[in-house]
Amino acid sequence: MTDDAPVSSLRNLGPAVEEACARAGIHSAAALRALGTDEAYARMIAAGTRPHFIGFYVLEMALQGRPWNDCKGDEKKALRVRFDAVKSRTVDTERDAFEAMMDAIGVIDRP
Repeated sequence: MTDDAPVSSLRNLGPAVEEACARAGIHSAAALRALGTDEAYARMIAAGTRPHFIGFYVLEMALQGRPWNDCKGDEKKALRVRFDAVKSRTVDTERDAFEAMMDAIGVIDRP
């Protein structure tokens, strides 16, 4: 695989993940590998991707070249701990709660 191979050239990752990576400034599979799962996912969240554990572990499996659903048992539990740590340092839960309330009363227009 070349240094400029697209993110979607990695197993499990398609156009949606490639687009989310691009929004986060990650423009190649090599750049994604260099960052690793935790940093790449933190950047994706900061760029607007909604945090979701499945997305996190699919990314981890892709970087390992494994099927997306290969993660099980203790390995999956350990990944959940990592995901929660990434999410807690990246997501402003107070702002999310405020925006959810504003959305509920019709103040925020969603595209």
